[in-house]
Amino acid sequence: MKKWFFVSDLHLLARRSQADRYWERLERAISQASRFVLGGDIFDFRWATTRDIGLAVQEAIGWLERLVQQHPDCQFHLVLGNHDHHWAFLCRLDGLAEKYANFRWHPYYLRLGEHIFLHGDVAERKMGPEKLAIFRVRWHYRPRRGRLMSQLYEFWMASRLPRALGPLVYPKWRVARRILAYLRRIGHGPEQGVRHVYFGHIHRGFSGYRYRGLVFHNTGPAVRGHRFRLLEVGQEESLD
Repeated sequence: MKKWFFVSDLHLLARRSQADRYWERLERAISQASRFVLGGDIFDFRWATTRDIGLAVQEAIGWLERLVQQHPDCQFHLVLGNHDHHWAFLCRLDGLAEKYANFRWHPYYLRLGEHIFLHGDVAERKMGPEKLAIFRVRWHYRPRRGRLMSQLYEFWMASRLPRALGPLVYPKWRVARRILAYLRRIGHGPEQGVRHVYFGHIHRGFSGYRYRGLVFHNTGPAVRGHRFRLLEVGQEESLD
């Protein structure tokens, strides 16, 4: 019986990514999956180690292309996050979707039955769709960070501080409240049948957190100093 899975925040292309440590687990999940949702910040163009954005985008497209070619029986959905919402990358995604029937991309969210998948940057502050669009546009042309800033950022992310500060900056109740407000603004709240929310962004993994009629699930990031989890949404028969 085929399954659905969700993963977010691999931050591929960045030095801090440790996605390769989890690749065997991801491959096993994909081999069992009928749908696999990539929930944003799969690539990190802001902190990419390549010498220019063109090479970074080419690497990202190549990674997606290999994925969909090697697993033709799995339907892949890419939901963009802020770190991979770069104009040069967006320009290539329609072509990829036209070439491969098992690939679709979504700029802000994906609704499948009672499940909704989004990156989660709406948890930064109260946002409706207009404010989210403005927030994302700021990432369209952001240049890669230089070597010194990258090294400082790597040092910060490798320390225990980001993980320790997570519960203070992103308490579950506040994150859930902001996401719920956004979902209601776009017409996909619990009143419209949504029950489960899958998201990333906040770099704080948890599953099964209940808030006002919704159940929230977060993967955590595949980066140093954090815990990462692959989330099984359920089995296809039970999701129909």
